[in-house]
Amino acid sequence: MAPHEARMFEGIARVAAQALPPADAPAEAFAPALREIGDALLADVALFDAAGALVAAAGTPLSGEELARARAGELHGHAAYWMRFALPDGRELVARHAYQHGHWVEIGGMAALLAALVALGAYPLVRRLTRRLERLRARVEALGAGDLGARVDVEGRDEVAALARSFNGAAARIERLVEAQRTLLAGVSHELRTPLARIRVAAELATDGARPELAAEIERSVAELDEGIGELLLASRLDAQPLLAQSEPVDLLALAAEEAARTGAQVRGEPLSVAGDARMLRRLVRNLLENACRHGDASCVEIAVAREGGRSLVRVDDCGPGVPDAERERIFEPFYRPAASQETAGLGLGLALVRRIARHHGGDARCLARPGGGTRFEVVL
Repeated sequence: MAPHEARMFEGIARVAAQALPPADAPAEAFAPALREIGDALLADVALFDAAGALVAAAGTPLSGEELARARAGELHGHAAYWMRFALPDGRELVARHAYQHGHWVEIGGMAALLAALVALGAYPLVRRLTRRLERLRARVEALGAGDLGARVDVEGRDEVAALARSFNGAAARIERLVEAQRTLLAGVSHELRTPLARIRVAAELATDGARPELAAEIERSVAELDEGIGELLLASRLDAQPLLAQSEPVDLLALAAEEAARTGAQVRGEPLSVAGDARMLRRLVRNLLENACRHGDASCVEIAVAREGGRSLVRVDDCGPGVPDAERERIFEPFYRPAASQETAGLGLGLALVRRIARHHGGDARCLARPGGGTRFEVVL
């Protein structure tokens, strides 16, 4: 074999070693790669381990004589030519190609073999690149879904690595901006409670019973503003803590009964305990009941607690005007208020908090039509 042929065969052997499964892989793992090489060459190929035992083959098996001639370095026969590649790990790859139209076919076959093995050798490199892109895409989707801490590992120094660094920088800036907004919201909400307390005291002293209706109106307005600030604080808390900070057994039926006593709603169900944040779950139930009483007759509001399919269910029914189909998802958006309830008190955060608290507890909330008219809210925990 000429020196340039030897160098070419050594190069092909290195590429083939990368394209083929490792030596300790099961025999069936080799068939796809060998078939691809054989189809590309219109040749029969066989792979042998370091001890000379046949591992796998594609096409017509090579005879003992042909194997002996190929291993001896003989390239040409009267009807075919052979190629033997000594892989770096001691294995051997042998290919046999039948002559069809003379010497040029031989050259074309060897070129085809080289092209096929280069393609197989390039596959791992391409696959590594696509996997990096897939990981980058997954982190972009995570950021879009609300995971502000999503980052991607920077691997290498190529364009994909530069893109990963750009993404990490942009994600860090977004996280800082959102965190600053949350901090501002929490701080402002907290600071507003002090002057609210002073306003309440001053109003009580100013009216001194002379105009009770004015005192009642001021008290209602202050209570409404205080409730809104409480909801803003809770929303900020939920943003800052994507996971439950504390968890304890909570009796859902008892909690529902306590909150129903405030509004006059009916209660039914069975004692049911769930693990969660008691204050958040109380807020969830209270918001559902207050929403139902606000938009319907409090006397027909009912809250039910049950276990369905291994999960806990809280259901609140009212006999109000109902919610149109097109708005049953939108009413869970922060600050969204349907046109029919623009004059109703509140900031439009109540139902948004219901869904966020439910999701904090591994569940969800949805709005349905109540059989017989009205609205039904279901929370699964």
